[in-house]
Amino acid sequence: MIEMPKQLTDRPAHGQHAAALDLMSDVLSRVHLAGAIFLRAEYTAPWACESPSASELMRLLRSHSKRLVLFHVIAEGSCWIRLRGGEYVEASQGDVVVLPYADQHAMGVAEHIPRVPIASLLPAPPWAEFPVIRHGGGGGRTSVVCGYLHCDAPVFEPVVNALPPVFTVRPPSGPAADWVNASIQYAANVSGPPSANAGLALRLPELLLLEVLRLYVQSGPPQLGGWLAALHDPIAGRALTELHSEPARAWTLDELARRAACSRSTLNERFSRLVGRAPMQYLAEWRLQLAAELLRETTLGVSAVAYRVGYESEAAFNRAFKRAIGTPPARWRTMAA
Repeated sequence: MIEMPKQLTDRPAHGQHAAALDLMSDVLSRVHLAGAIFLRAEYTAPWACESPSASELMRLLRSHSKRLVLFHVIAEGSCWIRLRGGEYVEASQGDVVVLPYADQHAMGVAEHIPRVPIASLLPAPPWAEFPVIRHGGGGGRTSVVCGYLHCDAPVFEPVVNALPPVFTVRPPSGPAADWVNASIQYAANVSGPPSANAGLALRLPELLLLEVLRLYVQSGPPQLGGWLAALHDPIAGRALTELHSEPARAWTLDELARRAACSRSTLNERFSRLVGRAPMQYLAEWRLQLAAELLRETTLGVSAVAYRVGYESEAAFNRAFKRAIGTPPARWRTMAA
């Protein structure tokens, strides 16, 4: 199993910014993110390609999730990435490009040549071997490792919705860059069927996204919004910290407002505007996320799980879980095994 180096995870907490990063890391580490490195590409100048749409990509990857996150790691050379909405970034060796909404995009080094659909360069799935694209005019080389993550957890939505449609992160020199570069070099050298690399498929994309988001938030980008901005807000951030520190507590809006040192109306307005749902709704979703983790990773009975995350009865928990997830908890546990 691929593990995040301790230098990247064991950081002292200093002030609200560090506390926000710790809370973000904790939330994302508890959200079950599945994904894989799904192809590597070796392009030579001049070249330009067009990605599939999000729906086409989901069909290609055989994913039925509500949320698909793409990333491209530039292992060698450089290129540009342009979305249909006009968003544009340039990336070079060592950069990680993240597309939180899997938007259709073009990428290349040449502007005035036809953009070749990436799907036309791929063999038809299922892939007997790790797909490798080789395309271009024979000039300077750009190597790209592409991966994806998908997730259906409700609490993942406000986190991802806070991000711009495309952004780049360059890990700074030191342990973070060394870990990312070593992991991607390993991915770039993988050969054989993807199923033969289960550890990589299950863990590398998740750990990479966690580290990239940490670095992105740490850089303090001006366009930071939504849940990520709420972490740094003196009112919403305090409320989030309180809810996550005691999720099973019988919280009321009055008590949460007292902890956040504001009125009920101020808390409800600020929290709802930034996070996208009211505080008590967010708490209910987070409790179900924790419950899913306990069902998947422990042998606790459904009743014990219900009480552990703050429900007063197993019946109430069953109703809430089925309403949110679509399946009763006992059956969901069997399916997730």
